[in-house]
Amino acid sequence: MIKWEHSVFALPFALAAAMLAANGWPAPRTIFWIVVAMVAARSAAMAFNRLADHSMDAANPRTRTRALPAGLLGRRFVAAFVVFSSALLIFAAAQLNRLSLSLSPLALAVVLGYSYTKRFTRWSHLALGLALGIAPAAAWIAVRGSMDVRILLLTAAVAFWVAGFDVLYSCQDYDFDCAAGLYSFPRAFGIPAALVAARLFHAVMLILLALTMAAFHLGSVAFAGLLLVAILIAWEHSLVTATDLSRLNAAFFTMNGIISMVLFLFVAADVLHRR
Repeated sequence: MIKWEHSVFALPFALAAAMLAANGWPAPRTIFWIVVAMVAARSAAMAFNRLADHSMDAANPRTRTRALPAGLLGRRFVAAFVVFSSALLIFAAAQLNRLSLSLSPLALAVVLGYSYTKRFTRWSHLALGLALGIAPAAAWIAVRGSMDVRILLLTAAVAFWVAGFDVLYSCQDYDFDCAAGLYSFPRAFGIPAALVAARLFHAVMLILLALTMAAFHLGSVAFAGLLLVAILIAWEHSLVTATDLSRLNAAFFTMNGIISMVLFLFVAADVLHRR
């Protein structure tokens, strides 16, 4: 039900933010609890999404083989898993600092609440973006115990990045969303327009990443990573067209995991090089 790649998407961005906050490697204890909190939050969000969408997943040919509709897991077990993961997130936040603990219920509300947005707004993709986008801000707070407005640029970048690939991914469900009365950008505007919107979202993401690097006075190594990310995103978009979505799974899982890792490695190298 929960795959490692579900956590890999946002975790490198959180670690990059932690390194920016610490101006180098944070203490090993801090990194450990950030990773625990990230995995717990993502696991709670994914499991809750499976509960909230159980009936829709059972009706959708693409998702009816998931664990709940396929009968591999029961609702009671998944609900208990959500409670456990949520409690683990709060416990991990308590190990970091007071502000992390105070904001952990809000973080849970954001990551769990996303699951219902597709029922009333075509902009649910941005809600998912926010759910993953708070990771860098949370990691900054975990290290510093306070907020810095500059890290919100990275939060916004992740939000638009996630929203862009979620718009792409939702194109697969265009027919089902229309039949089930669910909201999505592709259903509202059509698949060709959705592909354009995904490109625009990712263009905004690249601009926000550049602004983030400038705000933290990162150097050529980080900007080289940004250039590589831009090339990977362009390649990702080349995999899909309005008439051929057959390679969308590869674009969604493989490329986005690579993109987040590439950016982290180059930002980390830049931060360490400056020390």
